[in-house]
Amino acid sequence: MENNNIGDMAWLDLTVKDAETVKDFYQDVVGWQVEACSMGSYDDYSMNRVSDGTPQAGVCHASGVNADLPPVWMPYFLVADIDKSIALVLAKGGELLTEVKSMGGSDKYVVIKDPAGAICALYYKK
Repeated sequence: MENNNIGDMAWLDLTVKDAETVKDFYQDVVGWQVEACSMGSYDDYSMNRVSDGTPQAGVCHASGVNADLPPVWMPYFLVADIDKSIALVLAKGGELLTEVKSMGGSDKYVVIKDPAGAICALYYKK
């Protein structure tokens, strides 16, 4: 899932306590192909399209930098300026659920809750 347009969903993740079992569930039910992604002492998983191996989503363990994430399918929306988007979240009645975190060098993300209580992440790709 490689989107580079502002406002696109850049990624979709599920973070749970037992990623091992849950990745098998989605592999069997949805038909995704699983690829392990080393996180050092454990593996998270990329869920890939069977036809061409294109990553579609991730299933991650709720540990390390993901320890404070809720167990929901969370979209990561691409934004042009993460600091401006954070200011607008707060000004428009939203809430930050995490601090800004680094992802892959200069890429950054933050998990937010909108005024209705829905959770998503804002993703800045340099």
